[in-house]
Amino acid sequence: MTKRKDVNPKVKSFFDVDTSTFTHIVYENEGTPCLIIDPVLNFDPKSGRTSTHSADEVIDFIKKNQLHVEFILETHAHADHLSSAPYLKKQFGGKVAIGEHILEVQKVFKEIFNLEQDFVADGKQFDYLIKENEEFSFGKLSFKGLFVPGHTPACMAYQIGDAIFVGDTMFPPDVGSARCDFPGGNAKHLYQSVMKIMSFPESTRLFMCHDYPLPGRKEISMTTVKDQQLNNIHIHHGVTQDQFVEMRQARDATLDMPHLIIPAIQVNIRAGSLPPVEGNGVSYLKIPLNML
Repeated sequence: MTKRKDVNPKVKSFFDVDTSTFTHIVYENEGTPCLIIDPVLNFDPKSGRTSTHSADEVIDFIKKNQLHVEFILETHAHADHLSSAPYLKKQFGGKVAIGEHILEVQKVFKEIFNLEQDFVADGKQFDYLIKENEEFSFGKLSFKGLFVPGHTPACMAYQIGDAIFVGDTMFPPDVGSARCDFPGGNAKHLYQSVMKIMSFPESTRLFMCHDYPLPGRKEISMTTVKDQQLNNIHIHHGVTQDQFVEMRQARDATLDMPHLIIPAIQVNIRAGSLPPVEGNGVSYLKIPLNML
């Protein structure tokens, strides 16, 4: 079906409190094709057990609205939650996709975790690798991949009609911007990526990947370009690249590692699949000592 750029999407957002992560379902109407963006697999680091209550909320909504999943999109290889993409794909089908620069991230973390020889850093764990400005139709809607490195060297945002799903570039205005101190992160590149997003019309809806609500307010899943330009505490109008880089580097130096970075990265560079089971039928995660 020919894509129509004048069709704007409906968005249903789910907030996972434990990881402060939004999962978005993007669709036109009941009974139409849809996308799932940044789905969460619940993980208890104390017991090493996974569960699916966050993904099951997504499943219930999709079934209730008779939607048809065409893509499950990841904005990047997350360090703060595990992806439930394989679980959702088993339920609905659809292609699990991420930006083509994921290969850079896979190569770095294959070395850090000394992964098994059979793990090849070629991106083939995903169904599709998205190039910058590549476009895909799903029903009357379409999405375009926007390359927005900085938080990681492989981050993508997705433009769908009047909406952009920004991943870990910026957060709600009172929270600011994403850290850039992971391997391959770069504060200068993040500034340039945010400026790319900020160049869209002021009314463009920006859907967050995360929120870390300050006491007394509810989580915010969506802002606008104008709101970010005026009010973002880190990167509003008038903040220069040098000012941002200085702030971001100083702030990053004070931050602890994300709570789930060690399990999350090992799973997410595999497109959400767990490491291969060993001889006893159990899958294991590694903890690299004195590396991160």
